[in-house]
Formats: sequence, structure tokens, C-alpha cells
Amino acid sequence: MDLPVMPPVLPMLAKPAARVPTGGGVSFEPKWDGFRCLVFRDGDEVELASRTGKSLTRYFPDLVEAVRAALPGRCVVDGELFVAVGDRLEFELLQERIHPAESRVRRLAAELPASYVVFDLLALDAVDCMALPFRERRAALAAVLADLDPTSRIHLARTTEDPAEAGRWFREFEGAGLDGVIGKPLDAPYAPNQRTMIKVKHARTADVVLAGMRPHKTSTPERPLLGSLLLGLYDGGGLQHVGVCATFTDKRRLELWEELQELVVPVEDHPWSFMGANAIANPDRVPGTVSRWSGGKDLSFVALAPTRVLEVGYDHMEGRRFRHTTQFKRWRPDRDPESCGYDQLEIVTAFDLSSVFED
Repeated sequence: MDLPVMPPVLPMLAKPAARVPTGGGVSFEPKWDGFRCLVFRDGDEVELASRTGKSLTRYFPDLVEAVRAALPGRCVVDGELFVAVGDRLEFELLQERIHPAESRVRRLAAELPASYVVFDLLALDAVDCMALPFRERRAALAAVLADLDPTSRIHLARTTEDPAEAGRWFREFEGAGLDGVIGKPLDAPYAPNQRTMIKVKHARTADVVLAGMRPHKTSTPERPLLGSLLLGLYDGGGLQHVGVCATFTDKRRLELWEELQELVVPVEDHPWSFMGANAIANPDRVPGTVSRWSGGKDLSFVALAPTRVLEVGYDHMEGRRFRHTTQFKRWRPDRDPESCGYDQLEIVTAFDLSSVFED
């Protein structure tokens, strides 16, 4: 491979903003919920690189073929790799595509084919485009992808310079599984590993049940520190594990570990007992069960009596769990734990994924 921009290249990053900026000079596009991926193509040679620079190529042979069919013969582009089912992105299914067995990689490529949305251009033919302002990079990208086959799994990201339109996308596109809006300064060059973009993500709160905790990786018997709080919500099947809350100062980690000792109960008396029927019926929701995503880590937990409620901030759900780590807001002593159910969560209106791409 011989390109004007060679791997590894760390992608340009974004800093959070509370709302869509209205000052002008910014291009907006939907924020995708998949794997960030830089594509390097030199003829038949294709390399798919993750956000951290690791190769994704062997896991997505279907996307390699799609790149060869749709992208220019020599180019480097930035985009998002995703799996969609119907009109919605499915991050959990995308995760399944990362598998060590070659036979399973091939089978999943057929069963869960990946797609790729392109939103930036780093190189084209023999030209390094990274120093160009985004407005020029975007215009060149739109020109070379103007004739994409409608059946291709390669897509061009939709953009607008209208903040009002970006605000509408922020509200509507979540129904297709997207998680916000990205803003790119029109005059900015491509800056690897620099937070020069803006991201506006959905932010919500929920009242959840505290049901367990794990020690921090630096915790010692002499100085025990909290690592994470394990959260639950009630449904017809009982208390379901929905995620964790894990961002605290060391001082607060020490305080919480001591404070919560009064709630510790034997795990066999807990709704998430390792050997109980709930653990067998719902292995994905129960702390202490091991999956291939745990990487052999110890997932055991300290069971806590589910009597305390806290309010957490979250961006969105993935199935019946929080997609990302939540943020602690406050304790809710006024709430009955059994009143904390899924019915409090905002229901996002479905939206046609195909409407999110550039026409």
C-alpha cells in the first residue's frame, strides 16, 4: 500500500456541547452509533482501522468488498461502520461481528452484513487532503461519491449548515438508532486525535435501584474504593440489571464504599443470585455472568439490598439497558424502589434509517 496518508492515523475527535451551536460557520451531520473506522484503499488493498488504530479488516470481509466496489481506487476516508436491522442501527449485533474464529467471521458477514457511512476525506489519488478546510474536503467527497449505487453498503453522510435543520435531526433521527449531532467547523483542517469537532448528544435522567457494587481496580483491604454502582429497574420479571454508574473522585469512592456496607446482603438472598433462576433465564442482565466481551475479567459483585434509589443521567437505551455508563445525579430517598420501572423512560419514535443518508 502506497498512499499520501498512511496508517496508523488517529481520527479527529469531538468535544461535548449542551446544544446545537447557532453562530454559523459549522457543518452539521448525524452522529452515528457504530465503530469509528478509517478506510485506506490502494487498488485491491484495503485496510479498515479502528479509532485506536487497530485493524478491523479481518472481521469485515463484506465491507472490504463493498469498499472495492464503491470507493475511489486510491483514497483514505473517515466514517462509521455499522450494522442495521430494518430501519434501526443495532450496536449489539455489530459487536458480535468481532469474533476470533474465521468460520464465524464468514458466517456473520453473510448473516449480519455491515455498512459504512463516509463523512470525511483525508486523501484522494496522490493528494493529501488533511490540510484543506472541511468545506473543500466535503465538496470533493460529495463529488467522488455522487454516483453511488443505491444498493451499495457504502453511504455518504448527510450534512447541513442550518442549525434549525440540525436541531430537527437531533430530535428525529434518534428513532433510527443515532445518538445526536456532530458539528464541524467549515474552515478547519483534519486534525488527528484533536477535539476540534462538536458533539451534541441526548441527555436524560432516570430513577434507578441500587442493587450492587464492585470494588475499584486500585482498591486494597487497607483502602477500599468503590469501582461502580450496579443499577436495576423493575419489570414483570423482577429486578433487571440495566447498567452501571462509575464516575467518582477517589474521596467519594472511599466514602461510598464505607457508606454502603450497611446494605450488603448474602448473594444467595439477592435477586441476582448467581445460581438462581433469574441468572439462568437472563444471563445478559445479571452481574457475575461471563461473556466473551468480559475478556476473562472477574465480574463478581457485592450484593446490596435493593432498598435505595438514585437518579442518574443517561444518553439512550440499547434494548433494555443503558448504552453507556450513567452519571450519578443524587440520591432519591423519596422514591419507593419498586416504583422504578421501565415505564418512566422516554419512548423514542421510530424513524426510517434510509432518510438519514445523503440523497
